[in-house]
Amino acid sequence: MAPSHHHHGLEDLNDTQRRVHRILCAAQNPLSAYEVLDKMRAKGAVTPPTVYRCLDKLIEKGLAHRLESLNAYVACKHPHHEHDMAAFAICESCGLVREFTDPHIGERLAHWSDDHAFSAKKVTVEIRGLCGACTKSG
Repeated sequence: MAPSHHHHGLEDLNDTQRRVHRILCAAQNPLSAYEVLDKMRAKGAVTPPTVYRCLDKLIEKGLAHRLESLNAYVACKHPHHEHDMAAFAICESCGLVREFTDPHIGERLAHWSDDHAFSAKKVTVEIRGLCGACTKSG
């Protein structure tokens, strides 16, 4: 029988990587590497390099994203294809982060890359501002 392919690739992860993934999945907001580390330490010693390696691995597998502007990590909420773009709306007031994908933005970027012979490896778009709730209450 052919091996079943979960397209999440979770079965390739070791226990530590899975724990990091679970922590990101359980978090309401993006976590910095140190916040992940703190949560890991509750269940036994880990070192920062281990956590960084786990985060890199999850990102490589498309299971997590790094938000550059926040220097924080989130579990991927959408199954992406290889070159799908991930977009995040980040509320600067309450910290809510919503992930979305937009094929049109992805296409525009792909066209630009083609026109300029630029080979894009990964695209993360971050939109900062106020979420609906904070806009209303402001």
